[in-house]
Amino acid sequence: MSATAQSATLFDLCGGHPALDLVNSLDNRFREDGPNEMLASYADLLRFLEETGLLSRQRARGLTKGLAPEAAQRALLSVRELRESAATVIYGILEEKPPSQADLQVLERHFFEAGRHQELQWERSGLAWNWGRFETEPDLPVWILARSLSEILLSDQMARVRTCAVHTCRWLFLDTSKNHSRRWCNMKVCGNRMKARRFQARQ
Repeated sequence: MSATAQSATLFDLCGGHPALDLVNSLDNRFREDGPNEMLASYADLLRFLEETGLLSRQRARGLTKGLAPEAAQRALLSVRELRESAATVIYGILEEKPPSQADLQVLERHFFEAGRHQELQWERSGLAWNWGRFETEPDLPVWILARSLSEILLSDQMARVRTCAVHTCRWLFLDTSKNHSRRWCNMKVCGNRMKARRFQARQ
């Protein structure tokens, strides 16, 4: 494999926030032919964290040293559980539907676990929450993503979360446009596809 291929990104991070990109990692969620799982392995999970900037390559490699397959699979399934409950809650909020108690309990459990594994430490700029002695644990990706989800779900950023206008896509993204009129997750993909369909319809 060439150096270029190795450095190429695996995930389309057009969500504008790692938590939204996580939900989008189950691609084609609303298509009849079924979704495509982009987090198929623990290695995929670490790659996702690297590409979103939530985990350095060095720390990601450290997590694979002496990693038991059972621990890796458990963490992967936990992330998927977290992602799907978050997806249900977020899409429900956008449709003005209250979340179920079951989904809230899943999120609460993951948020609590993430908080329980953080340590308050002193840095040059002041106090900060870090993973400390837990940063080599296989479940670190779960806690990192839980913290990322809690940051957006419990903030006013949720008011700017949108879904792609293509009904078979509906990827989530943070609308940071000046007039809040963004409609597509990725203009080069869904935007151009819809423009082409409109052109064909007019012809």
